[in-house]
Amino acid sequence: MNTISSTEKRLVKDVFDNIPAVDVNVVNDMLEKELLDLNKKIIVLDDDPTGVQTVHGISVYTDWSVDSIEKGFNEENSMFFLLTNSRGFTAAETEKAHKEIASNALEVAKKLDKDFIIISRGDSTLRGHYPLETKVLMETIESGSDIKFDGEVILPFFKEGGRFTVDNIHYVQYEDYLVPAGETEFAKDRTFGFTKSHLGEWVEEKSNGEFKAENTTYISLESLRALDVETITNQLLEVTDFNKVVVNAVDYVDVKVFTIALVKAIKSGKHFMFRSAAAFTKIIGGVSDKGLLTRAELVDEESNHGGLILVGSHVKKTTEQLEELKKCDFIEFIEFDVHLVLHPEKFEAEVDRIIEACENFVRSGKTVAVYTRRERLDLGENKQEEELKLSVKISDAVTSIVQRIKVRPRYIVAKGGITSSDIGTRGLEVKRATVAGQIKPGIPVWFTGEESKFPGITYIIFPGNVGAKTTLKEAVEILDNK
Repeated sequence: MNTISSTEKRLVKDVFDNIPAVDVNVVNDMLEKELLDLNKKIIVLDDDPTGVQTVHGISVYTDWSVDSIEKGFNEENSMFFLLTNSRGFTAAETEKAHKEIASNALEVAKKLDKDFIIISRGDSTLRGHYPLETKVLMETIESGSDIKFDGEVILPFFKEGGRFTVDNIHYVQYEDYLVPAGETEFAKDRTFGFTKSHLGEWVEEKSNGEFKAENTTYISLESLRALDVETITNQLLEVTDFNKVVVNAVDYVDVKVFTIALVKAIKSGKHFMFRSAAAFTKIIGGVSDKGLLTRAELVDEESNHGGLILVGSHVKKTTEQLEELKKCDFIEFIEFDVHLVLHPEKFEAEVDRIIEACENFVRSGKTVAVYTRRERLDLGENKQEEELKLSVKISDAVTSIVQRIKVRPRYIVAKGGITSSDIGTRGLEVKRATVAGQIKPGIPVWFTGEESKFPGITYIIFPGNVGAKTTLKEAVEILDNK
């Protein structure tokens, strides 16, 4: 492929038409054979609950205690998730959490005499505490064991969300175009912003020059589509000094071919850390494909209560999806004026008002949607930490709706990563949930555990930046049989 500018958007058709096809059945057979004797427990650290958006039949633990990690190790499944919610943490909080996770995982692994792989599942648009999280994991594991990490794999491909890496540039799909990630609204994130779309340059930018684009290993689409497993394996065998490996991918088959080579390199004694989106976890975890969930699998028909929808995310896509949802005449809508967070007494009264209204609607059989005021709370320049703290207070208030509501909704939908995490862990008090599958591509569903506030409730975790304008409306229509 020709070298292109990392700031240039491209027509999807122009890019995809030039990529050769490959025999997926051959790849599947090779992958299955390679994974058979990998014999390592895969621990996925999820910085918000949307990381399970490609899997099913997998456990999610909402803490990282030794007890929870040991339960995960003792499962038959090769993989389990630990929900960290670290995208809502300060840098100091995420450092502390990742030291604890790595130490506890080492303790359990030594006790059970079982090897493990840690995957740091981050946002497919490159936001989050990177490189802090994987650096802390690497340092903690190396200091507590004889493991030495050779490199770190960067794999943000996520087909369901339209995130593709081509010519080492990560793209976000907007309808017919692929837009370099550094040119999108996600790159302007006030807490986790970046400017580079070329993943080697992104690593250099995020690491403040500690790791260089020129020292990065690039796994090309040409090698992947040629099934040149030997060349890719050799590339991986040569990685040292925790340098980065960027994986190009436009489809799951690319991740599969890479994983075949990766497992061969691991079996040869190489150790890698991983920063990936949700697609890689499905492949290395050996999770089968599963169709989208149906209404019959999701809703208790005997309940005559309404559903509860909570919309927190402020990305443009969420706001567009909310506007479409408002076309549903079977839903009652309540705007939550979160700017009152600056006036504590008024804020408390606002929360009380919303909870009372939600209870009344749900009990009467009406589905209710609470959405946070769409204008961002802006405190001005260099106030990121203060804004993050206020956003946590707002998230706490949204969570308190679920904590305090006394009537059981027929289902709960949470829109936005931090929103859905807080509602799951603190609102519903989930310790362990099972991922049932997806209601729409990239939109996972939990069935909550027996310990939770509403045991066995259908909980839909709707990422802020996934789906078309109508996807939220379509998902709710499935749940409400409209």
